[in-house]
Amino acid sequence: MSDQFTAIDVETANPDLASICQIGVVSFKDGAIVNCWKTYVDPEDEFSPINVWIHGIDERVVAGAPKFSDLTVKLHQMLAGQIVASHMPFDRLALSRAWKRYDLPPLECEWLDTAMVTRRAWPQFARRGYGLSNITKHCGIEFQPHDAEEDARAAGLVLLQAIAESGRGIDDWLVRSRSPIGGTVTRSGNPDGPLAGEVIAFTGALSIVRREAADLAAEAGCDVANSVTSKVTLLVVGDQDIRKLGDHEKSSKQRKAESLVKEGVPIRILTESDFQALIGSQ
Repeated sequence: MSDQFTAIDVETANPDLASICQIGVVSFKDGAIVNCWKTYVDPEDEFSPINVWIHGIDERVVAGAPKFSDLTVKLHQMLAGQIVASHMPFDRLALSRAWKRYDLPPLECEWLDTAMVTRRAWPQFARRGYGLSNITKHCGIEFQPHDAEEDARAAGLVLLQAIAESGRGIDDWLVRSRSPIGGTVTRSGNPDGPLAGEVIAFTGALSIVRREAADLAAEAGCDVANSVTSKVTLLVVGDQDIRKLGDHEKSSKQRKAESLVKEGVPIRILTESDFQALIGSQ
Protein backbone atom coordinates (compact mmCIF):
# COMPACT_ATOMS: atom_id res chain seq x y z
CA MET A 1 0.00 0.00 0.00
CA SER A 2 1.26 3.46 -0.90
CA ASP A 3 1.31 5.89 2.03
CA GLN A 4 0.92 9.27 0.36
CA PHE A 5 0.19 12.48 2.24
CA THR A 6 1.11 16.14 2.47
CA ALA A 7 2.25 17.92 5.65
CA ILE A 8 1.62 21.62 6.24
CA ASP A 9 2.55 24.24 8.80
CA VAL A 10 1.92 27.96 9.11
CA GLU A 11 3.33 30.82 11.17
CA THR A 12 1.16 33.75 12.23
CA ALA A 13 1.84 37.45 12.68
CA ASN A 14 -0.12 37.72 15.93
CA PRO A 15 -2.37 35.58 18.14
CA ASP A 16 -5.20 35.81 15.59
CA LEU A 17 -4.80 32.52 13.73
CA ALA A 18 -5.99 34.09 10.46
CA SER A 19 -2.87 36.32 10.40
CA ILE A 20 -0.77 33.81 8.42
CA CYS A 21 2.67 35.16 7.52
CA GLN A 22 4.39 31.97 6.33
CA ILE A 23 3.25 28.64 4.87
CA GLY A 24 5.29 25.47 4.41
CA VAL A 25 4.13 22.38 2.52
CA VAL A 26 6.02 19.09 2.23
CA SER A 27 4.68 16.14 0.20
CA PHE A 28 5.49 12.50 0.99
CA LYS A 29 5.08 9.33 -1.04
CA ASP A 30 6.23 5.80 -0.24
CA GLY A 31 8.22 6.97 2.77
CA ALA A 32 10.13 9.73 1.02
CA ILE A 33 9.84 13.49 0.52
CA VAL A 34 8.84 14.25 -3.06
CA ASN A 35 8.21 17.99 -2.94
CA CYS A 36 8.80 21.00 -0.67
CA TRP A 37 7.29 24.48 -0.96
CA LYS A 38 7.46 27.53 1.28
CA THR A 39 6.39 31.14 1.02
CA TYR A 40 6.13 34.21 3.16
CA VAL A 41 2.68 35.77 3.25
CA ASP A 42 1.63 39.38 3.71
CA PRO A 43 -0.92 38.94 6.53
CA GLU A 44 -2.39 42.41 5.97
CA ASP A 45 -2.29 42.64 9.75
CA GLU A 46 -0.04 43.86 12.51
CA PHE A 47 2.85 41.84 13.91
CA SER A 48 2.83 41.06 17.62
CA PRO A 49 6.29 41.41 19.21
CA ILE A 50 6.04 38.00 20.87
CA ASN A 51 5.23 36.28 17.56
CA VAL A 52 8.15 38.05 15.88
CA TRP A 53 10.39 36.96 18.77
CA ILE A 54 9.32 33.34 18.19
CA HIS A 55 9.71 33.05 14.42
CA GLY A 56 11.68 36.16 13.40
CA ILE A 57 9.21 37.20 10.71
CA ASP A 58 8.13 40.84 10.64
CA GLU A 59 6.86 43.51 8.23
CA ARG A 60 10.24 43.82 6.53
CA VAL A 61 10.49 40.08 5.88
CA VAL A 62 7.05 39.87 4.22
CA ALA A 63 7.43 43.09 2.19
CA GLY A 64 6.39 42.24 -1.36
CA ALA A 65 5.16 38.76 -0.39
CA PRO A 66 1.82 37.51 -1.78
CA LYS A 67 -1.37 37.91 0.23
CA PHE A 68 -3.18 34.78 1.36
CA SER A 69 -5.87 35.38 -1.27
CA ASP A 70 -3.15 35.21 -3.95
CA LEU A 71 -2.13 31.71 -2.82
CA THR A 72 -5.42 29.89 -2.60
CA VAL A 73 -5.31 28.48 -6.14
CA LYS A 74 -1.85 26.98 -5.53
CA LEU A 75 -2.91 25.65 -2.13
CA HIS A 76 -5.94 23.97 -3.67
CA GLN A 77 -3.70 22.43 -6.35
CA MET A 78 -1.36 20.98 -3.73
CA LEU A 79 -3.85 19.98 -1.03
CA ALA A 80 -7.39 19.49 -2.34
CA GLY A 81 -8.51 15.88 -2.05
CA GLN A 82 -5.29 14.91 -0.25
CA ILE A 83 -4.55 13.59 3.21
CA VAL A 84 -3.09 16.67 4.90
CA ALA A 85 -1.08 16.26 8.11
CA SER A 86 -0.30 18.91 10.70
CA HIS A 87 0.97 18.71 14.26
CA MET A 88 -1.86 19.90 16.55
CA PRO A 89 -5.05 21.44 15.12
CA PHE A 90 -3.84 25.05 15.03
CA ASP A 91 -2.56 25.02 11.43
CA ARG A 92 -5.81 23.52 10.17
CA LEU A 93 -7.81 26.14 12.02
CA ALA A 94 -5.53 28.96 10.86
CA LEU A 95 -6.12 28.04 7.23
CA SER A 96 -9.85 27.77 7.82
CA ARG A 97 -9.92 31.19 9.49
CA ALA A 98 -7.87 32.74 6.69
CA TRP A 99 -10.17 31.35 4.02
CA LYS A 100 -13.13 32.72 5.93
CA ARG A 101 -11.46 36.15 6.36
CA TYR A 102 -11.21 36.48 2.57
CA ASP A 103 -14.67 34.99 1.98
CA LEU A 104 -13.21 32.17 -0.10
CA PRO A 105 -14.41 28.56 -0.39
CA PRO A 106 -12.63 26.35 2.17
CA LEU A 107 -10.14 23.64 1.31
CA GLU A 108 -11.66 20.17 0.97
CA CYS A 109 -9.19 17.57 2.20
CA GLU A 110 -8.73 14.85 4.84
CA TRP A 111 -6.91 16.22 7.89
CA LEU A 112 -4.68 14.07 10.09
CA ASP A 113 -3.31 15.46 13.35
CA THR A 114 0.16 14.01 13.92
CA ALA A 115 -0.01 14.93 17.62
CA MET A 116 -3.04 12.64 17.93
CA VAL A 117 -1.04 9.95 16.12
CA THR A 118 1.92 10.50 18.45
CA ARG A 119 -0.24 10.11 21.55
CA ARG A 120 -1.45 6.71 20.32
CA ALA A 121 1.72 5.42 18.68
CA TRP A 122 3.94 5.94 21.75
CA PRO A 123 2.21 5.31 25.14
CA GLN A 124 4.73 7.48 27.03
CA PHE A 125 3.39 10.50 25.12
CA ALA A 126 -0.30 9.70 25.56
CA ARG A 127 -0.88 12.48 28.11
CA ARG A 128 2.08 14.83 27.80
CA GLY A 129 5.31 15.46 25.95
CA TYR A 130 3.80 15.12 22.47
CA GLY A 131 4.87 18.57 21.27
CA LEU A 132 6.77 18.54 17.99
CA SER A 133 10.14 19.48 19.51
CA ASN A 134 9.93 16.70 22.10
CA ILE A 135 8.71 13.94 19.79
CA THR A 136 11.30 14.76 17.12
CA LYS A 137 14.02 14.32 19.73
CA HIS A 138 12.54 10.92 20.59
CA CYS A 139 12.48 9.98 16.91
CA GLY A 140 15.97 11.33 16.20
CA ILE A 141 14.68 13.91 13.73
CA GLU A 142 16.66 17.14 13.42
CA PHE A 143 14.84 20.33 12.45
CA GLN A 144 14.78 24.07 13.05
CA PRO A 145 11.50 24.95 14.80
CA HIS A 146 9.26 27.88 13.86
CA ASP A 147 10.07 27.72 10.17
CA ALA A 148 6.92 26.56 8.38
CA GLU A 149 8.65 24.22 5.94
CA GLU A 150 10.85 22.72 8.66
CA ASP A 151 7.88 22.17 10.97
CA ALA A 152 5.87 20.57 8.15
CA ARG A 153 8.78 18.29 7.25
CA ALA A 154 9.23 17.27 10.90
CA ALA A 155 5.52 16.50 11.32
CA GLY A 156 5.60 14.35 8.20
CA LEU A 157 8.69 12.46 9.35
CA VAL A 158 7.08 11.80 12.75
CA LEU A 159 4.07 10.35 10.94
CA LEU A 160 6.31 8.13 8.82
CA GLN A 161 8.05 6.82 11.95
CA ALA A 162 4.69 6.13 13.61
CA ILE A 163 3.63 4.20 10.50
CA ALA A 164 6.87 2.20 10.45
CA GLU A 165 6.90 1.35 14.16
CA SER A 166 3.19 0.56 14.48
CA GLY A 167 2.69 -1.27 11.22
CA ARG A 168 -0.44 0.83 10.63
CA GLY A 169 -0.84 2.52 7.27
CA ILE A 170 -2.02 6.05 6.70
CA ASP A 171 -5.65 4.98 6.30
CA ASP A 172 -5.49 3.09 9.60
CA TRP A 173 -4.13 6.18 11.36
CA LEU A 174 -6.96 8.32 9.99
CA VAL A 175 -9.30 6.11 12.02
CA ARG A 176 -7.07 5.34 15.02
CA SER A 177 -6.15 9.00 15.62
CA ARG A 178 -9.81 9.78 16.33
CA SER A 179 -10.43 6.84 18.68
CA PRO A 180 -10.16 6.98 22.50
CA ILE A 181 -6.71 6.55 24.00
CA GLY A 182 -7.80 4.77 27.16
CA GLY A 183 -5.67 4.45 30.27
CA THR A 184 -5.74 6.46 33.49
CA VAL A 185 -8.35 9.19 33.64
CA THR A 186 -7.08 12.64 34.58
CA ARG A 187 -8.98 14.57 37.25
CA SER A 188 -9.77 17.77 35.36
CA GLY A 189 -9.90 17.32 31.61
CA ASN A 190 -11.70 14.67 29.59
CA PRO A 191 -8.88 12.12 29.02
CA ASP A 192 -10.16 11.25 25.57
CA GLY A 193 -10.81 14.83 24.47
CA PRO A 194 -8.90 16.14 21.43
CA LEU A 195 -6.92 18.54 23.65
CA ALA A 196 -6.19 16.09 26.47
CA GLY A 197 -2.88 16.91 28.11
CA GLU A 198 -3.15 20.65 27.46
CA VAL A 199 -3.30 23.06 30.41
CA ILE A 200 -5.36 26.15 29.68
CA ALA A 201 -5.85 29.54 31.31
CA PHE A 202 -8.14 32.43 30.41
CA THR A 203 -7.64 36.19 30.59
CA GLY A 204 -9.44 39.33 29.47
CA ALA A 205 -13.11 39.95 28.77
CA LEU A 206 -14.71 36.81 27.32
CA SER A 207 -18.05 36.68 25.51
CA ILE A 208 -19.16 33.85 27.82
CA VAL A 209 -18.82 33.50 31.57
CA ARG A 210 -15.46 32.14 32.67
CA ARG A 211 -17.04 29.05 34.24
CA GLU A 212 -18.65 28.08 30.92
CA ALA A 213 -15.34 28.58 29.10
CA ALA A 214 -13.63 26.33 31.65
CA ASP A 215 -16.32 23.66 31.20
CA LEU A 216 -15.86 23.71 27.42
CA ALA A 217 -12.09 23.44 27.80
CA ALA A 218 -12.35 20.54 30.26
CA GLU A 219 -14.73 18.67 27.97
CA ALA A 220 -12.20 19.08 25.16
CA GLY A 221 -9.57 17.54 27.46
CA CYS A 222 -7.79 20.54 28.99
CA ASP A 223 -6.86 20.93 32.61
CA VAL A 224 -7.92 24.45 33.58
CA ALA A 225 -5.55 26.68 35.55
CA ASN A 226 -6.40 29.88 37.39
CA SER A 227 -2.98 31.43 36.82
CA VAL A 228 -0.21 31.28 34.25
CA THR A 229 2.71 29.05 35.22
CA SER A 230 5.23 26.99 33.30
CA LYS A 231 2.67 24.15 33.22
CA VAL A 232 0.21 26.17 31.13
CA THR A 233 0.27 25.33 27.41
CA LEU A 234 -2.64 27.47 26.14
CA LEU A 235 -3.68 31.00 27.12
CA VAL A 236 -7.01 32.23 25.76
CA VAL A 237 -7.37 36.02 25.59
CA GLY A 238 -10.64 37.87 25.10
CA ASP A 239 -11.02 39.11 21.52
CA GLN A 240 -11.20 42.76 22.47
CA ASP A 241 -8.02 42.49 24.54
CA ILE A 242 -5.80 40.61 22.08
CA ARG A 243 -5.04 43.70 19.98
CA LYS A 244 -3.59 45.61 22.93
CA LEU A 245 -0.01 45.09 21.88
CA GLY A 246 1.65 47.54 24.27
CA ASP A 247 3.01 45.71 27.29
CA HIS A 248 1.38 48.11 29.74
CA GLU A 249 -2.03 47.41 28.18
CA LYS A 250 -1.86 43.63 28.31
CA SER A 251 -3.16 41.63 31.24
CA SER A 252 -0.69 40.33 33.79
CA LYS A 253 -1.45 36.79 32.61
CA GLN A 254 -0.58 37.61 29.01
CA ARG A 255 2.61 39.40 30.03
CA LYS A 256 3.57 36.41 32.19
CA ALA A 257 2.86 34.00 29.34
CA GLU A 258 4.98 36.00 26.90
CA SER A 259 7.80 36.12 29.45
CA LEU A 260 7.65 32.32 29.82
CA VAL A 261 7.63 31.87 26.05
CA LYS A 262 10.89 33.81 25.88
CA GLU A 263 12.31 31.40 28.45
CA GLY A 264 11.43 28.48 26.19
CA VAL A 265 8.09 27.43 27.70
CA PRO A 266 5.81 26.32 24.83
CA ILE A 267 2.69 28.39 25.52
CA ARG A 268 0.36 29.22 22.63
CA ILE A 269 -1.72 32.40 22.96
CA LEU A 270 -5.14 32.27 21.30
CA THR A 271 -8.06 34.63 20.81
CA GLU A 272 -11.36 33.54 22.33
CA SER A 273 -12.84 33.27 18.83
CA ASP A 274 -10.09 30.88 17.78
CA PHE A 275 -10.54 28.87 20.99
CA GLN A 276 -14.27 28.56 20.30
CA ALA A 277 -13.60 27.55 16.69
CA LEU A 278 -10.92 25.09 17.79
CA ILE A 279 -13.12 23.16 20.19
CA GLY A 280 -16.07 23.39 17.82
CA SER A 281 -14.10 21.86 14.94
CA GLN A 282 -13.19 18.65 16.75
